[in-house]
Amino acid sequence: MALPSAAQIIVSIIPIVGIVMAGVIAFFYLLWSHREKVRLIERGLYEASRIDLDTFCLLAGLLLLSVGAVLSILFIVIEGASYALLGGLLPFAAGISLLLFFMLRRNRDGA
Repeated sequence: MALPSAAQIIVSIIPIVGIVMAGVIAFFYLLWSHREKVRLIERGLYEASRIDLDTFCLLAGLLLLSVGAVLSILFIVIEGASYALLGGLLPFAAGISLLLFFMLRRNRDGA
């Protein structure tokens, strides 16, 4: 059994260091963002951002529907009806679900 060379060890450590550094950066971003929001709330200057659920559902639904349709057609052409087709049908179904939610919400709100 030969011991790994120094180059192999360094190459295997690089991704680990990258993941750890990304985790540290994400942690401090969340920490400083939280502290900023707390200070804004204490001063009465904080305004919560409103998420437009209708626009999000419409955009995400259209994107997922189109990506799922293209992938489904591609997989049918390449491999026929096989388990690979699920890779296109899952985003297709998610897109249809989001568009249905968008339409139901619009009808409920009377817009």
